Amino acid sequence: KTAENKVSSETKKLSEFVKDKSKSLVDRLESYEDIINLEVGDTGLHRAKAMEREFDIRQLYIKYEGDNPTGTQKDRIAFAQIYDALRREFEVVSLATCGNYGVAVALAANLAGIACRIYIPESFHTDRVVEMQLLGAEIIRIPGNYEDVVKESSELAKNNGWYDANPGGANTPLQISAYSQIATEIFEDLGDAPKYCAVPVSNGTLFAGIYRGFVSLYKRGKTSRIPKMVAASSSNKNPIIQSFLQGLDHCKDLNPEAIKETKYNEPLINWHSFDGEEALYALKESDGEAYNISDKKLRDMTALLAKKEGFRILPASTAGLIALLELDEKMNFEPDRFVAVLTAKN
Repeated sequence: KTAENKVSSETKKLSEFVKDKSKSLVDRLESYEDIINLEVGDTGLHRAKAMEREFDIRQLYIKYEGDNPTGTQKDRIAFAQIYDALRREFEVVSLATCGNYGVAVALAANLAGIACRIYIPESFHTDRVVEMQLLGAEIIRIPGNYEDVVKESSELAKNNGWYDANPGGANTPLQISAYSQIATEIFEDLGDAPKYCAVPVSNGTLFAGIYRGFVSLYKRGKTSRIPKMVAASSSNKNPIIQSFLQGLDHCKDLNPEAIKETKYNEPLINWHSFDGEEALYALKESDGEAYNISDKKLRDMTALLAKKEGFRILPASTAGLIALLELDEKMNFEPDRFVAVLTAKN
């Protein structure tokens, strides 16, 4: 799909205005803000009653990030950063990606009229490359793993005066702020914070952002509590989970050679989590829990969600939900409100 049939006709009109450099920057930014308000966030919070009956848990809610324009939570940080790039009058944005993030930035850049250069590891196979290209992004394949490619694309951005949209750099506070909005939306729907909030973990930015959002709400007296945060990722392939389970006070990198990508775990795995320290802090401060999840469990939960709730979910996206249900099995939760964030549609 191209940008043209991903977004509303109203957004297309606003995009033409944003791209018109004869207009003032203030007016162009205002129009881009309107695009963000129209297209990104305010995703659904669904009471999963069939899953409640299946697993004997009360009340289970699913925060479905697949409602965003490219089908993942990544749209939130992509649009926030392209707004920042537009404000600072960058002509080119660059980043490394294994898939979903690239599509999100490509769409956001396309609507802003900013050129987009996307670096992908040679060994990675993502069927979303075609989407990125249809959205006008230039794809560059370079050798090395994801972390290597992030480093190289950041260097190229610095040397060429491009906007660097990679994780773990100067934009981390911006990304965490964009993700904190998820906590605000959950609060607005529930009227308070849930008892637990479960999130799939890769780089840790999403996890840290949601936690920060809940902390901010609590400090301002909006909620009665901060939820216990549950992190989940692919078994033994994520530094945040492993560091927490080992009781470490810092996020320790894994051995890159020991990490193998599959079609189910690819969005979750890495040997270095760029915002690992932030995520580890969130886990500890919230008295949270961390879980390793197998490919088989990811696959099975995807099938069960489709059957019971009608959701078409990317398997990796179900990691947090699986962890939450396993924690309930262990602790036999009292009735309360529990939220699992599902990050991507299938």
